[in-house]
Amino acid sequence: MKKFQEFFGGAGSISKDRKDYAQYKVFSKADLAVVINHFNKYPLLTQKKADFELFKSAVELINRKEHLTLNGLKKIVTIRASMNRGLTTVLITAFPDLVPAPKQKIVDQEIYDPNLLSGFVTAEGSFMVSLKKSPRVRVGFSV
Repeated sequence: MKKFQEFFGGAGSISKDRKDYAQYKVFSKADLAVVINHFNKYPLLTQKKADFELFKSAVELINRKEHLTLNGLKKIVTIRASMNRGLTTVLITAFPDLVPAPKQKIVDQEIYDPNLLSGFVTAEGSFMVSLKKSPRVRVGFSV
């Protein structure tokens, strides 16, 4: 996590809630701009890119102080409704007639730079082989 924070020039903070669990969080607008600029320069390749674009539009609304109006707040909630797992039960209750914002479909997912893949695997990946007893296979184990 510290290397990640250093990569972003010290932006954000790291919290360790448990012995085996840490979080990297970005709160300030200045720190958030550093992270957004990185992903503008090096775009995500999966549907996460669509979530990022939605997130970025919400940040732009906040930077323009539109979130301080009811209409602006509703715009942010429509954006949130289209991201990741959608709205929480509390937000669905508070905004029952809300229509989620349109979400772009990411079609070009070609990896142009092999370093991107190695960086992703370094940060997120693991390789594992496990054996499990299985009476359905001839050797008694499935891989």
